[in-house]
Amino acid sequence: MKELEHISHFYFIGIGGIGMSALARYLNEQGKKVAGYDRIITKLSVKLEEEGIDIHYTDDFDKIPDGFKEIRTAQVVYTPAVPLDFGELVRFRESGITTIKRAQLLGQISRTMTCLAIAGTHGKTTTSAILAHLLYKSDVKMTAFLGGILEQYNTNYLCSGTDVMVVEADEFDRSFMQLDPDIAGITAMDADHLDIYGDVANFEKTFHDFARLLEGKALLVNEKLDLNGLKVGLESGDYLTQNEVIVNGAYHFDLKTPKEIVKDCFLKLPGRHNLSNAVLAMAVALEYGANAEKLKLALASFPGVERRFTYRIDTEKRVLIDDYAHHPTEINAVYQAVTEMYPDEKKLVIFQPHLFSRTRDFMDDFAQALSQFDKVALLDIYPARELPIEGISSELLCKNMNALENTPEIITVVEKLDLEEFIEEMDTRIILMLGAGDIGVEIQKLTQKWINA
Repeated sequence: MKELEHISHFYFIGIGGIGMSALARYLNEQGKKVAGYDRIITKLSVKLEEEGIDIHYTDDFDKIPDGFKEIRTAQVVYTPAVPLDFGELVRFRESGITTIKRAQLLGQISRTMTCLAIAGTHGKTTTSAILAHLLYKSDVKMTAFLGGILEQYNTNYLCSGTDVMVVEADEFDRSFMQLDPDIAGITAMDADHLDIYGDVANFEKTFHDFARLLEGKALLVNEKLDLNGLKVGLESGDYLTQNEVIVNGAYHFDLKTPKEIVKDCFLKLPGRHNLSNAVLAMAVALEYGANAEKLKLALASFPGVERRFTYRIDTEKRVLIDDYAHHPTEINAVYQAVTEMYPDEKKLVIFQPHLFSRTRDFMDDFAQALSQFDKVALLDIYPARELPIEGISSELLCKNMNALENTPEIITVVEKLDLEEFIEEMDTRIILMLGAGDIGVEIQKLTQKWINA
């Protein structure tokens, strides 16, 4: 950690976030002094406090210990979700303390290890989680910073050493351009974050810029992408599945690589998008030099990522599936997976749109994707970092769905308070709850009530 050797104190603004908390835990393990602020208490922030990290939950610069205010030895890390006029951030800057975004810290750390980066508008959390699990089980000394909770491990941070770093290369705010990757995989390039990029051309240009970081190194890309690199796919590519069959909801396949065929691979995650993610993770691990047989055994035991096609309830009466899907392409992938698993049953989807700008930019695509389900209910748009945009609402999305040629049996907007009663009235066994906002809180409430009923 030569680039960070002179820094003894790290203060995180937004420390409880999924990405920030993993970095805080890593630095804490490295013997650095770590503290931070967050707006609310979460499971992640509680875990950080249990590990000895000091956290407070009010915007109060005077509560911060003096060691974190030393210009020469302290560094402040903040998430883009924090407003630039946030009190503590303003005070730190006025004091002359170095303040950097989370992505810049990731970039600093990426220069201290062999960096394996996973980019893409969809699938990067699952793919990087699979890659981390594969390397961990293959006895590689690795550190992983994940954008989701790895089930069974119950963590977004996995560490067995510091030879290799596994990280999500996030396109939001061009964050991935801060990294120094040695091997990278790219899952998808579907347009997103147009509030930042302005148009599709600028969005795609940034992915090409990221790919150029890998010149002379190993870049692996989904077979469908117009990028130079080793192709990875289910239909064609340098890394390719063969003899694929589904048995009891799990994929069995052989993996053809440029050097060999890895026979009898097994993946229990549903959905061809997850199979594609797994193949990319295997390809990155093999390019790094991990043992193929160890990787195959590890893939068979991959436990999944929380809120990625997670079964909250699975009984004869009710199946409740929880997924983070918040982009039309991701909703399409969930639909493909659930239809593969339950081809003859009706499906109810509860969707919480995430961001007014994303809902506006992909209104027609959202309408088409959601209309594949038999019954659709929308929660109000989750604003996250945005202010409302006039005229953009869940009601408008419902209207657009009703205008389509093939429409679901039910299309409506539901208040959170009425959600349980609505679902009961629908009398549908297969229920999917999708979104990247606070819909997870509602899922937890319903799960606890129905499990205890």
